Amino acid sequence: MSVEPGRLLPLLTSHRSGRSPVTCEYRCGNACAHPAPNTSDNEYFGDVVRNVVSRRGALRAGAVMTATAAGFAALSGTAAATPAVPPALAGRGRPGKPGRPVPGTDFDPVAPNSADAVTIPDGYEQEVVIRWGDPVLPGAPRFDFNKQTAAGQAKQFGYNNDFVGLIPQDAGGWRNLLVVNHEYTTETDMFPAGTYDANNPTEEQVKIAWAAHGLSVVQAVRDPRGGLKVVPSRYNRRITMDTEFEVRGPAAGSEYLKTSADPTGRKVLGTQNNCAGGVTPWGTVLSGEENFNQYFANAGTVTDPVAAARLKRYGLSGAASTRKWERFDKRWDVAQEPNEVHRFGWVVEIDPHDPNSKPVKHTALGRFKHEAANIKITKDNRVAVYSGDDERFDYIYKFVSKGKYKKGTSAYARRHNSALLDDGTLYVAKFTGDSPASEIDGTGKLPSDGEFDGYGEWIPLASGNESFVDGFTAEEVYVFTRLAADKVGATKMDRPEDIEANPVNGRVYAALTNNSDRGAAGKAGADEPNPRNGNRNGHVLEWEEHRGDAASTKFSWRLLLVCGDPATADTYFGGFPKDQVSPISCPDNLAFDPYGNLWISTDGNALGSNDGLFSVPVDGPNRGQVKQFLTVPVGAETCGPVVTDDVVLVAVQHPGEGAGAANPESHWPDGGSANPRPSIVAVWKKGRSGAGKIGVR
Repeated sequence: MSVEPGRLLPLLTSHRSGRSPVTCEYRCGNACAHPAPNTSDNEYFGDVVRNVVSRRGALRAGAVMTATAAGFAALSGTAAATPAVPPALAGRGRPGKPGRPVPGTDFDPVAPNSADAVTIPDGYEQEVVIRWGDPVLPGAPRFDFNKQTAAGQAKQFGYNNDFVGLIPQDAGGWRNLLVVNHEYTTETDMFPAGTYDANNPTEEQVKIAWAAHGLSVVQAVRDPRGGLKVVPSRYNRRITMDTEFEVRGPAAGSEYLKTSADPTGRKVLGTQNNCAGGVTPWGTVLSGEENFNQYFANAGTVTDPVAAARLKRYGLSGAASTRKWERFDKRWDVAQEPNEVHRFGWVVEIDPHDPNSKPVKHTALGRFKHEAANIKITKDNRVAVYSGDDERFDYIYKFVSKGKYKKGTSAYARRHNSALLDDGTLYVAKFTGDSPASEIDGTGKLPSDGEFDGYGEWIPLASGNESFVDGFTAEEVYVFTRLAADKVGATKMDRPEDIEANPVNGRVYAALTNNSDRGAAGKAGADEPNPRNGNRNGHVLEWEEHRGDAASTKFSWRLLLVCGDPATADTYFGGFPKDQVSPISCPDNLAFDPYGNLWISTDGNALGSNDGLFSVPVDGPNRGQVKQFLTVPVGAETCGPVVTDDVVLVAVQHPGEGAGAANPESHWPDGGSANPRPSIVAVWKKGRSGAGKIGVR
């Protein structure tokens, strides 16, 4: 379907997030309908920027702004000054005069639509690689929607796939390890109509849900035709709520992690609500535990004021949980096991090369609603890990290891490098803009210097057993990271989700999905890194660490995109002409192709179209040229993604979710009257042999 972006569709739902209310309930506990947990009075950006009278004055403000100027000079190839054009465009093509199509993005964009299909450009093909219920382990039964069992699901591909990691096992990439998260279960859509009572689930249904969480590891071989095919292999593995994880790092064995089932505080069963993740340079996978709070019951019964405040800051409240797991295992009942909740909200690491390895929860990376964890190697060969806390008004974090990285993917290299994540310094970000406060009025109007930009610093929270936060021990920093970050005055962001370092230009990019509460009564108002009140469409942040070193504690930043309908005044596309871009809303997961182009998947499109996957060059005259590569079916979210030079992988999560099993809104991918099944899809250019690279004619 090769058509230009057209008129936007009417809203498909009146729900606040642009999502089905059922999706919001089961994925995140309907977080957007509850007050944001961050009620701290840490310093807002607006208070800081009142002291900055102009960009030129800010550039004379001292060493921090010297770092900003140096960073922007590195981006633009010009001397540090007050440039006449946005720095990222200076010397790279006159704004408003796009260059030729950038390699990797030379395809005809698909139009916004509401089709119950994966819609791709003309000249491309697609196939489903694996779907919910497909076999992973030997002995897995053939999937039968009407006859599911917990034992069967534990051997089958799990539900609601999110992150996708593709790890080549040979030089040509013909054999690969495919690693996929299973974020959450939606029981009202998983079981035949009339068999699931949300108020009284059966024990077997709960155990099926436990088995449908976690991760799947499968071997996938390249199909000469273009896609991927999952094959039986000794590498194939399921990680579920019954899989034992090792707790490592400075909070391992903490009194806050000990339970009646694990008095050591070093063993946890399972991982849940795993959202985005990342493939490490040593070939393992990091996965973030995100909306874990919703799985726990009876937080409202806690009377100790300190414990209650900690639970509230992490979004726990009320009595019974949505899924009622507490009826079948007391660990999901905060009143009975007050520390079990502290054993979730970590970054976990999986070694897909060793199916017998024990997964790890890394406490040195802090505990919050991790959207992802992605790595950049520092100039002195240490490991920096970036992660966002996916909550309205929460923060962006970085961890820098003490030890140094060893190249390679051997078993020795994997063990050595994994251990680096257990000892280092945890930081939180503070952003400052360089425009007068009067120019940031919440409408999304660009300030007089032509873009939203400024400088920032990484504030240390803890390193090893040393805390840098007054009133917090080191273990309290790691277990109650949000409260420690509140104390040091981190910048409240608009739901920071996936964060990825560009392997070509070295800069770091973060998806800020949305925040409809920005500027609401009693809430933080617009600031330069979050410039719109009532932000329904989100934005994409770009920063350059000082001297290009991920170990630096200073950085310069700018907004690459302010998302939404390009016909409206409150959007910005890196300076690219707005009449030549695809509309984009609610950026979520990020990836880069081999050319360094940014690819963005969306979640909760507030413009009325199905969610999709978009490419955007980040340098040169085409910087900011957003083009939609695909859309996913009705009710689905676009996750993953993986973008190589000849294949794109996306996870299609929760297709048709919300209507219930009796009358689903989607029948994808099986068609007919079938119930929808979350799946992984491969897309490639027809006639891939020869000039078959993605986006290359």
